[in-house]
Amino acid sequence: MSTSAPVEVPDGLVASYGRAFGDEGRDWIARLPGLAGEMLERWELRRDGEPGAGEASLVLPVVRADGSGAVLKLQLPREEVDAALVGLRVWDGDGMVRLLDHDPDSGSMLLERLEPRSLASVADDDTAMGVLAELQARLVAVPAPQGLRALGDIAAEMLDQVPRAVTALADPADRRLLRAWASAVTDLVDEPGDRMLHWDLHYDNVLAADREPWLAIDPEPLAGDPGFDLWPALNSRWDDVVAAGDSARVVRRRFDLLTGTLGLDRRRAAGWTRGRLLQNALWDIEDGETALDPAAVAMAEALPR
Repeated sequence: MSTSAPVEVPDGLVASYGRAFGDEGRDWIARLPGLAGEMLERWELRRDGEPGAGEASLVLPVVRADGSGAVLKLQLPREEVDAALVGLRVWDGDGMVRLLDHDPDSGSMLLERLEPRSLASVADDDTAMGVLAELQARLVAVPAPQGLRALGDIAAEMLDQVPRAVTALADPADRRLLRAWASAVTDLVDEPGDRMLHWDLHYDNVLAADREPWLAIDPEPLAGDPGFDLWPALNSRWDDVVAAGDSARVVRRRFDLLTGTLGLDRRRAAGWTRGRLLQNALWDIEDGETALDPAAVAMAEALPR
């Protein structure tokens, strides 16, 4: 496929940017085909397949001048992109997709190409969670560099939002639970940790690779306690967990695998996981929700006290 072929932006990405970023997002989407052409030319890349997209990025499979495969990732420059670049540089391919090049002005990244098969394809949940836990243990072993967002600041901001958020919940039981999650954060906020967290490590963000059997992708790094990083893994393939019945057993089994492999104090890890449930609930309430997510309630009930 020629580098000069126009890039078609998937409809889902167009809609996602309109919802998330309004006029700024629509303007960026309008410029995206031109940006893609510019980066293809600058890095001497040849397109090698159809474009893909997530909620926030366009992904183009490409071939480099030396014949090796890679992926061109294009996204609106913002704080999360800057943090991702920090993480990719510091991890430098250790359990993580490797950053091959980047353009600081546009936020464009050239990444190692992985296989289009995620950890969600592994049927046995213990096997899949074991792989994820081993990767996560490697990632959080790295001290966070200066300049990353800090969990202590995030936790303090969450606690400031709780009094108003509680009033938005219609069910008294939901209000009590939100306060309980806030109490767990209050107990831990003075010891927020200093590890570099992925912040979104779930089955779909672990892909098969040639260099290693599995590698993590799409980090959203921050500095903090690894216990705050468990929720995405616990929530992986949640619809399947619910459909199979006994979701509490699955949550407890996953929690045991994660905390055992990462060597975490179970009580602290449970507390920070409740903090993650609090964060998600605050975002939902900000978006107009008046009830807690049933999945979050079920997970909270399954966590150790």
